[in-house]
Amino acid sequence: SAMTISKSKIAIGLLVVGIFAVVFGTVLVFVGPIIIDDQIVKNVEINPKNELSYTMWKDIPVPFFMSIYFFNILNPDEILAGEKPMVEQRGPYVYSEKRWKDNITFHDNKTVSYQEYRQYFFEESMSAGNESDVVTIPNMLVLGASVMMENMPFPVRLLISAAFKTFKESAFLTKTVGELMWGYDSKLVDFLNSYFPGMLPVKGKFGLFAEFNNSNTGLFTVFTGQDDIRKVHKVDSWNGLKHVNYWNSEQCNMINGTAGQMWPPFMTTESTLPFYSPDACRSMELIYQRPGMIKGIPVYRFVAPKTLFANGSDYPPNEGFCPCRQSGLLNVSTCRHKSPVFISHPHFYNADPALLETVSGLNPNEEDHGLFIDIHPVRRILLMHVIQPYPLDFYSLKISEYQKTGKIAEVVMPMIWFGESGYIDGPVLNTFRTNLVILPMVMEYMQYIVIGFGLGCIIGAVALILSKKVLFFLLTPPPQNVTLA
Repeated sequence: SAMTISKSKIAIGLLVVGIFAVVFGTVLVFVGPIIIDDQIVKNVEINPKNELSYTMWKDIPVPFFMSIYFFNILNPDEILAGEKPMVEQRGPYVYSEKRWKDNITFHDNKTVSYQEYRQYFFEESMSAGNESDVVTIPNMLVLGASVMMENMPFPVRLLISAAFKTFKESAFLTKTVGELMWGYDSKLVDFLNSYFPGMLPVKGKFGLFAEFNNSNTGLFTVFTGQDDIRKVHKVDSWNGLKHVNYWNSEQCNMINGTAGQMWPPFMTTESTLPFYSPDACRSMELIYQRPGMIKGIPVYRFVAPKTLFANGSDYPPNEGFCPCRQSGLLNVSTCRHKSPVFISHPHFYNADPALLETVSGLNPNEEDHGLFIDIHPVRRILLMHVIQPYPLDFYSLKISEYQKTGKIAEVVMPMIWFGESGYIDGPVLNTFRTNLVILPMVMEYMQYIVIGFGLGCIIGAVALILSKKVLFFLLTPPPQNVTLA
């Protein structure tokens, strides 16, 4: 009977443990995700107390690369005689990019303001050439000055045209990649600045990216997410402005979304990624395309909708960005000191097919020229991989006083495009993989293992109570007369 008592005790013990385990496991099923979400919320808000995520936000230890492609003009003299421009893409010229945030100030209304600085270093091993390569592109100075002088009195225009000739400046420019990127001394710039101060936006050297290096993208004020995680990283103001005034409609002037590197967490396939781009002077929005995997981390791919650079007649909400040309071109002259600059996708991808017929040497495709961001759906983690192609497309105008561009039909000339890519790598990637993939998986398996163990215990207890005899038989030692080999 001692045997029976101990068996009942075992049965009751198993039953208690089993029920407890099943209850605990079931609670885990419901509470686990809440705990994980709570951790995510704590980690995502911009708070110096969260060392890992705050450092990620402030010092951006992610390798960013900027790849520059030039559209080298093959027939400059023929273009001046009215022929169709022929270009060939040269590049990439790759620069590693160091980014960091400075002048960080937290405000009482749960916002933080900062300036983000960038510094560029040429990476010869990743590039298809060297900074000493020579390319021919449209002469921004001449074309820009030509547009600016349209409304000036005739004698002034004559004088500036004479200056073009004196300084041997023509509609096209042949310089090394390094000079075009970071600046070269121009006698024309010095002349215009001394006689027409304020006409040109540049002082000193003139280069396409001269003002990018060691400079910041303006004063951003964003929400820290401390009171509402759905607002984290959203832009409250840029350079003190709640909206810009480059465009002609309230909607087009809105500053929407984030600063373009991080977004609030918990996104779905219905979510969009809005951001404000200081380079384009406007807000943009990407839409969900498909799921994917990057280095073992699940991501969602977001892409630019076809309507991003559509003109007002193809997509009425874009009317505010007009005066418009063909769809696929955004006229950014209002925020580029009135220079005739356009932004489009590289190679006129997603643009009006008519544009491709005006220039030969372009071949757009989504893989190389689409704008996309791959991002972790729950954390909306810092850019897993982003290509942000911004070609600056210049078009020449007919200007009677400047004979050298006299015969050019108005044509949009692609000049340069650049993509920025940033992806998490090394120890940072491992930390994220642990937090985003492994821990949630362990939690999930844990809850089922616990429930399974509990059910096992309960079945064991029931079996014990039902079949004392069978168990008694199992518990008796084997017959002694068997010799073990």
